[in-house]
Amino acid sequence: MNPPAGDAGQLAADRLGLKSGMVVQELGWDEDVDDSVRVSIEDAVDADLVDGDYGDVVDAVVLWWRDGDGDLVDALVDSLTDLVGGGSVWLLCPKVGRPNAVEPSEITEAAPIAGLSTTTTVSVSADWSATKLVAPKSR
Repeated sequence: MNPPAGDAGQLAADRLGLKSGMVVQELGWDEDVDDSVRVSIEDAVDADLVDGDYGDVVDAVVLWWRDGDGDLVDALVDSLTDLVGGGSVWLLCPKVGRPNAVEPSEITEAAPIAGLSTTTTVSVSADWSATKLVAPKSR
């Protein structure tokens, strides 16, 4: 039996580690995104998601990405524009086998070119998974 939508959504926010007071920027929104995930993030941070025109630093970026959206390296580099040092980029992609799914190898190849490391991938809904990308620790 599936949990109620609210429970599944809250689980998504918990898995992303987003907390009240964080500023989360959303990039790549389109009509196919999972609104329960968006709502759970807004509930967790107790604020609306901000867009690419926000103009101030953000604690995390949620980047919705699909096969065919363009150059993933460019999108990842752009997602770093407003990200505070130590912040995370959560790359949300359709799960393997779903329409417009992104091959995991594409993510692992694009991340280091953009100056990021992949750390973990979690399921956030029936159709979307999220990969956490962070800047490598300084040497």
